[in-house]
Amino acid sequence: MFNPEDHPEVLVGLGVLDDAAVYKLDDEQALIVTTDFFTPVVDDPYDYGMIAAANALSDIYAMGGRPLLALNIAAFPADLPPSILADVMRGAAEKVREAGAIIAGGHTIQDKEPKVGLAVVGIGHPDELLIKGGAQPGDVLMLTKPLGTGCITTAAKSDRADDSDIAEAIGWMKQLNRAAAEAARAAGARAATDITGFGLLGHATEMAETAGVTLVLRLSRIPFIGNVHQYASEWIFPGGSAANKRAYEGGVRFEAGIAEEDQMLLFDAQTSGGLLVAIPPEGVPTFLREMKARDARAWEVGTVQPYDGAHIVVTRV
Repeated sequence: MFNPEDHPEVLVGLGVLDDAAVYKLDDEQALIVTTDFFTPVVDDPYDYGMIAAANALSDIYAMGGRPLLALNIAAFPADLPPSILADVMRGAAEKVREAGAIIAGGHTIQDKEPKVGLAVVGIGHPDELLIKGGAQPGDVLMLTKPLGTGCITTAAKSDRADDSDIAEAIGWMKQLNRAAAEAARAAGARAATDITGFGLLGHATEMAETAGVTLVLRLSRIPFIGNVHQYASEWIFPGGSAANKRAYEGGVRFEAGIAEEDQMLLFDAQTSGGLLVAIPPEGVPTFLREMKARDARAWEVGTVQPYDGAHIVVTRV
């Protein structure tokens, strides 16, 4: 095991819960390094490639950085038609290009089930990083994408989701978190994380634990995709959502009267979700203005409070 004290240039590493590793080059620059990949969540290979790339790039944005280059990581069945592989890689490449980065290589193996993602290197200022432990009492919590992708993509696999809901979910999953990261830095944000496999409550718990605070989330303010509440009422969730509930429910206090399906939606395992950003109150107008200037959305979903015995408190309104 590497001892963090022996490597002071590693600002974020194994000893800290966060979205990416950070290596300080000098007083002005730090490398931000991450990797992510997963099996298909949609049928269209081009969309799959774009979503996988957006998801991997998101960790760079969650740290307040800018992606520089990426390496493809892929596993495909030997009998998969080359045209499908080409569409997946084309989707990933176009999303990386949109991020202002480049794909500089990669590695592919054969496997029974497709898996696609990226290893990404980004850059940021050592003093302007968005870290999970940076949230402070009084901060305002902003969320930059609605929830429900896990529930909807699971419903789609059994042909139980409306086409409009699937299309909306795909649109959000393909969206980069670039605007959110830029707006957060402009607003003087202290902390952020991206909402992915551990769901909103899992990733929010990591922020709260690392900072030693309580995050108060207001259910009535949290955005959701399309008709996701209908699928939730039918208990259509991926297996990861139940695993999230088991792992994190001990640190969550729900106000009385919140339906069980609504609680599960907050544990729902997301793919390429938005950023949850903790912003000083005086920075909120700047954040909203910067998001609007980039044609991006954001919702005020809660506040950061001193720790009161639960890392997460969910109220109805």
